[in-house]
Amino acid sequence: MKPAARAGVMAAIVVADRLAKYWAVHWLMPRSTLRVLPFFRFTYVENTGAAFGIGFSRNGFFIGLSSALLAMLLYLQSAWMRKNFWLQGGLVLVAGGAVGNLYDRVAYGYVVDFLDFRVWPVFNLADSCVTIGACCLAWGMKLEDAKDKQSA
Repeated sequence: MKPAARAGVMAAIVVADRLAKYWAVHWLMPRSTLRVLPFFRFTYVENTGAAFGIGFSRNGFFIGLSSALLAMLLYLQSAWMRKNFWLQGGLVLVAGGAVGNLYDRVAYGYVVDFLDFRVWPVFNLADSCVTIGACCLAWGMKLEDAKDKQSA
């Protein structure tokens, strides 16, 4: 994936995340929750922790952690420039999601979550990108490992 394409995809993720969270703050927050399907709702949540409420009220810690993660991802993007599509795509997804949630932490002091499947903690688009990106990274590393073993 070319650098311009990576930057474009990452920017699209951040813009989509910002638009979704803007909607959640300005339309959903006054309503609190909106039932869409029996198993899915839009529910406005201000999350000061990490996934599953871990580290509740540790926003400063998560700002530092997110910043360090982004620095590492930028380094890996240059180090893995010629690696497989899964690694490149995973890095872009994780970085885009991390920027989206980092923006919330800095601007609001919490992350806006709103996707509620009722059997899972409420999450957002950025969280989805981080999760899918991490899976892509794991698959890409597995492929690279298999390629290294085959060539050895």
